[in-house]
Amino acid sequence: MELGEYQREAQKTDQFRKDERVVPLLGMGGEVGSLLAEYKKFMRDGPAHVLFPVQVAEELGDILWYLANAATKFDLDLDTIAAENLAKTQDRWPPDGSEPVYRLFDDDYPATEQLPRRFTAQIREEPGEGGKPRIVLTIDSVAAGDPLQDNSHDPDGYRFHDVFHLGHAAKLGWSPVLRGKLLKRKDQEPPDRKRRSDEEVNEVEDGGRAIVIDEAVVAYVWEYARRHNFLDGVSTVDYGVLKTIKQLTSGLEVAARSSHQWEEAILAGYGVWRQIKERRQGVIAVDLETRVIEVVG
Repeated sequence: MELGEYQREAQKTDQFRKDERVVPLLGMGGEVGSLLAEYKKFMRDGPAHVLFPVQVAEELGDILWYLANAATKFDLDLDTIAAENLAKTQDRWPPDGSEPVYRLFDDDYPATEQLPRRFTAQIREEPGEGGKPRIVLTIDSVAAGDPLQDNSHDPDGYRFHDVFHLGHAAKLGWSPVLRGKLLKRKDQEPPDRKRRSDEEVNEVEDGGRAIVIDEAVVAYVWEYARRHNFLDGVSTVDYGVLKTIKQLTSGLEVAARSSHQWEEAILAGYGVWRQIKERRQGVIAVDLETRVIEVVG
């Protein structure tokens, strides 16, 4: 039986008014409680609880009825709900081989408008204004961006945050900050890697708003990571964080990347960041084609 068919048939047995939305919600809560009570009995009695599978099936059936009833009362289709939920969970935890074919966003552009496929970034720390440490970043031996301090009352290592933009590039093939700011050179024409051959792409994907979003994602994840030991020993990122990132980037090309790929970028970036922060310097190898970012030497 299809879910949509079940929903329609279940509605024929509804004994409540169509506007009583709270009833199926309370019903689901009650049936979940009954299911937990059956499991408690099973924990106590073990194999002696011979009807445990039957009772579980009945409680799950009741939950399904209330679920279908809630969907109907909220004018939703159970088939659509199921399909959208599968899409969401597969975006988060893709089955083997189900990820979209990975392709760099600027493959079809001239080499001068592409992010470099392989490069080496070097970070070193030096005294800054007022004796506060600042970092200097070079990419393939060329100065990249401006020297950065933590810009915080407490030295927390945010001065090394360009590592996260490198992580975005390595794992997602995307970083407007890297393309438009970190790779900018006054001695070359054009001075950056923006896709100027396509006016709309240059404005939307590589322009100021996209750069701000790239920085915003880094700052947002930083606050999450700061409360979780900077992701040391962490193997997953809360779905709520990934969902917010997907919302922030929904109007950009990087929306094609899955939540799973964003999680990879975040964890890889923080893995490198922790090493660089501990040493206060380091050399980072980035390869966009193999999706690798690592500290070397």
